[in-house]
Order: sequence, then structure tokens, then C-alpha cells
Amino acid sequence: MTTMLGVSLAGRSVVMVGGGSVTARRLERFLADGADVTVIAPELTDAVRELVDAHELTWLPRRARAADVAGAWLVHTATGDARADADVAATCERRRVLCINASDGAHGSARLAAETRSGDVIVGVVSDAGVDPGRAARLRDAVADLLRRGTLPLRRRRATPQGRVDLVGGGPGPADLMTIRGRRLLAEADVVVADRLSPTDVLAELDPEVEIIDVGKRPGHHPVPQAEINALLVEHARAGKRVVRLKGGDPFVYGRGGEEVSACLEAGIPVEVVPGLTSVVSVPQAAGIPVTHRGTAASVHVVNGQAQTTPATLAALADETVTTVVLMGVAALPRLVDAARAAGVPADRPIAIIEQGHTPQQRTTRTTLSHAVADAAAAGVRNPAVIVIGDVARAGLLLPEREMAGGSTR
Repeated sequence: MTTMLGVSLAGRSVVMVGGGSVTARRLERFLADGADVTVIAPELTDAVRELVDAHELTWLPRRARAADVAGAWLVHTATGDARADADVAATCERRRVLCINASDGAHGSARLAAETRSGDVIVGVVSDAGVDPGRAARLRDAVADLLRRGTLPLRRRRATPQGRVDLVGGGPGPADLMTIRGRRLLAEADVVVADRLSPTDVLAELDPEVEIIDVGKRPGHHPVPQAEINALLVEHARAGKRVVRLKGGDPFVYGRGGEEVSACLEAGIPVEVVPGLTSVVSVPQAAGIPVTHRGTAASVHVVNGQAQTTPATLAALADETVTTVVLMGVAALPRLVDAARAAGVPADRPIAIIEQGHTPQQRTTRTTLSHAVADAAAAGVRNPAVIVIGDVARAGLLLPEREMAGGSTR
């Protein structure tokens, strides 16, 4: 029978016998754990020598002796000579020093697990009888894939002295467009503070004990003001909980993520930001619209539709080489069109309005500056929508009449 132990080697003596490729692979792992490593081998491969030099390790250029294992916490032997490795393992057995015998793992007193990590969780796979590194590695990789997807129960069961906050960009909506790190942090969360446009499907996959707080805003309706959201994040983190602030798109693109980071830092709460696919790029892409395209558009100007139209925005609209992307702009479309026409922007400037991008309800309305307000009204365009203004929005640039997803109007 084999009992798995989690052993910290930080600052502890590890003796590695042998200077070949196996030593090179395992040496990196021990160094990452902070071990104090001595290498014993008549010769070293280039890979081992580079590690020895880079970390200023002790190298004894000779064969191992019985006295070399004295004081070691762990010995790893990989000489390439099965008999020499067996002698090292036998010496360790007599001196009660744990030994990994790389040439015959079944005859060492310790085994190195095939290991994968997710945050502060380490999962190791070893064989109980016999040695089958290939099987252990394949099983390790399968577990690692589940950890990356955030489908395993990673949430802590014991409270910590101080919690933390992670601002996670959920992207345009579909869970499979979230980052791996974002999915993992959700699986570890005790509290999730979620926006209306975040990928809410993933919330159904969370542990039933996870507290989910809906702070979603709608145009003209902000049930939870930003100051209260900031206070919620700080309050739960101070209670020792891991808090995920789940947002649609990217936290730093009109997501007020900067304000939430500042609130956490001022309160002394550890906080990190996980980027997400911003709708500035991902929603037009879903409709087959590249926000930049060689020979058509060389730059992008991003506008908050709820803000006043600025001279910079008017200049971008007038420049045929610039794509203007308007977020939260359905209600502001008449004002934006009037300002553009008054500034002399051509009436035939192409416009595309993509509603509910990356969902089964996605719909694209293609029009021009002169017809945009009437066409949007006729189509009943509603938020959430992204408005793209510029030559990249013209029909047929990349696609025929049919859209990549959703339908098309006009």
C-alpha cells in the first residue's frame, strides 16, 4: 500500500544522484518548491549544468557515497544504471531517508506524483502497485482539464483570516468564452457579485452554498449604486470570504472596475483583475465585422453612448479609416447621428447594430448614417447592443448577405 503525503521541501536538503535528462526534469520541480539541492554525478548534461549554474547549486563531480545521504530529507537517484540506483535506495533505507528511485519506482521508499495545480490546490497521481508513469500522467492531465474548466469543487471549506476580491471579466456571455482563470476563481468563490450581462449560465454550476448577489443595472435603473457595490465587496472580503465580482465583457472597459479596485485597495483588501473578451471586439466579430481591416480601418475609437458626444468622437466619425464602436448607445443613437451629420460626416457612412451578440437571439441591423434612426426604430432595436460605425460595417466586406450568427435587417 502507498500513502500519499504532501511534503514541503522548502529550505530542506534534497540530494539528486545522476546528471541526466530525468534529473533535469525533476530538478526544476524541486527548485520550484524551494529545496536546497545538491547534485552528485561524474558528468552533467547541458540542461542540468544550466540549472546548477543558474541557481548556484552544489555539484559533486563523482559517484555517490553512502555518507552523501546523511542529513538529507529526500534523495532522488537517476543514474541510468539500475544497480547503482538500487544501491543508493538501499543505503537510504538503512538510514531511514526517503528515496525516489527513478529507474525502478516500485523499489524506492517514495514516489514522485504526476502533479497538477490550480491556485493553491495541488493534485497528485501515483500508482499503488507497480509503476506506470504514462497512465498517471494521462489521469493527471484529465484532472487538470476539469480544474481548468472550473467544474471541480475547489471552494474552501474553512474560513481564512482575510478574504480577497477578484474582478472577473465574463466576456460577451457564453461560458466557454470565459478565461480559464476566471472559471477557476468562480469555482473557488464563497460570494459572487454578478452583473446582468455577465455569463449567468455558469452561476447555476456553482456550489449551492455560494452566495450570489445580483447587482445588475439596466438603462435608467440602478437598484444597487456603485458605492454600495464597493461596500459589498469589502464587507464580504473582510469576513474572510473569497469574492468574485463577475462582469460582462472586461472589467476595465466601461465596467467601473477601476473604482472597485480602488475601493478594495483603500480598505486593505487583496484584489486582482482577470481580463475578459470585451464586447468592443467580440460582438462585432460575432456578426462577421472586424473592427480593424487592412485597407479599410486602421484604428478603433470606443464611445460610451451615455456620455456627451466629444470633438474626438466627431473626428473619429469623420475619418474613413477609423472604426467607431458605441457601447450602451441605443437611446443615444439619434443624438449621435445628429451630431455626426452636423459635423459633415457622409450620410452613406455604414452602420451595423448588433443586438444580443453571441446568443441565439443575436440580430444585426445594417444601415447608413442617414437611415440609422429610422431603421433602428423600425427594427425595434433594443439593448444590449453594440453599434459599429465605419466602412468595416458595410455588407459584403467579409461575408455574403447571410450573417455569421443571428439575422439581418435592411
